[in-house]
Amino acid sequence: MALVLTCGLSFSGKSTFAAGLSSALGGELLSLDQINEERGLHGGQGIPPEEWSTTNRIAHERARALLAADRPVVVDDTGSPRFIRDEWRATASAAGAPFVLVWVQVSPELQRQRVLANRAEQVRPDVTDAVLEEHGASFESPVEENPLVIDATATSNPATIAATVEAINTAAVR
Repeated sequence: MALVLTCGLSFSGKSTFAAGLSSALGGELLSLDQINEERGLHGGQGIPPEEWSTTNRIAHERARALLAADRPVVVDDTGSPRFIRDEWRATASAAGAPFVLVWVQVSPELQRQRVLANRAEQVRPDVTDAVLEEHGASFESPVEENPLVIDATATSNPATIAATVEAINTAAVR
């Protein structure tokens, strides 16, 4: 059992990686975007801070219930600012579960390519340029938090997912 938080910029591949990771772990995926959708909110268009607070509260409640049932939990979120990551650490600690931070790093060029491809194909809801810019400018990278770092080009690579599962299982044994 572990609580894994993916973090990174929009369009880095966090959702792809989180889905593959939760499947490989036999765990549960908690997507904050999905919770927002359930609530009729669309993050790519900008969501007021009080609404994000409610979404985070719901996500933590679900995570606590899953951890209490001895289920691994993979949280799909941007994980920024730092206090958000600290809240997830506290949730894991309160449940007696290891906390693993996974940082999916994306270059500005690849992020832009993915945004434009998504706008053409409309695979997922769009994120406005203003929201992307604000998020990029305010993103607090977890450099000093000893994250597992995943390259954005490898988020669907089975070997990358398997290596991450191994690292998580090692952390869970400690």
